[in-house]
Amino acid sequence: MSDDDLVTGLLDDARERMHKCVESTRHEFSSVRTGRASPALLDRIHVDYYGAQTPLKQLATINAPEARLISIQPFDKSSIKSIEKAILESDVGLTPSNDGAVVRLVLPELTEERRKELVKVVRHIAEEGRVAIRNVRRDVMQDLRELKEGGDIGADDEHRAEGELQKVTDARVTELDDLLKIKEEEILEV
Repeated sequence: MSDDDLVTGLLDDARERMHKCVESTRHEFSSVRTGRASPALLDRIHVDYYGAQTPLKQLATINAPEARLISIQPFDKSSIKSIEKAILESDVGLTPSNDGAVVRLVLPELTEERRKELVKVVRHIAEEGRVAIRNVRRDVMQDLRELKEGGDIGADDEHRAEGELQKVTDARVTELDDLLKIKEEEILEV
C-alpha cells in the first residue's frame, strides 16, 4: 500500500465515522418532542422488563392516532406498570394513563418554560455529537502520528492529512450546528 492509499483510507474512514455521528445526532433530535405526537419521542426510553433494560419499542406497538396523543399497546399486558414507570422517570415530561390494555400519553401544549428545557436537552444532544466527531478526529490524528513515527508516511503527508481532517471535522460540526438551529426553531415555534 502506498503512502497516499494509507492516508486516503484513514480520511475516508474518518468521513464515514463522522457522518454516522451526525446521523446518530439527527436520530436523537427526532426523539425530542416539538408539540406534535410522534412515536419517535419514545425511542430513548428503556423499560426494566424482567430485570433487563429493554427498549420500549421492542415491548409494545407505539402509534400516534391524533396530533396530541400517543398510544402504547404492550405485547405483554403485565408490563404496563413497568412501561408507565419508565416513561415517568424519563425526560419526555409526559404523564401516562392506562385502561388496563393501552397506555396513553396526551401531549399538552408546550409551555414557554418546557420549550426552554427542551432546547437545553437538544443542545446537550448536539454537544454529545460534537464530542463524538472530535473523538473521531483525535483517533485519526493518533493513527497519522503512528504512521509517521513508523516511517510509513512523511511529515508533509501527515501535515496535509491533518489539514484535510480538520476541514472534514469543521464541515461535520457545522452540519450539526445547522441541525441544532433548525430543531431549536421547531421547538420554540408556537
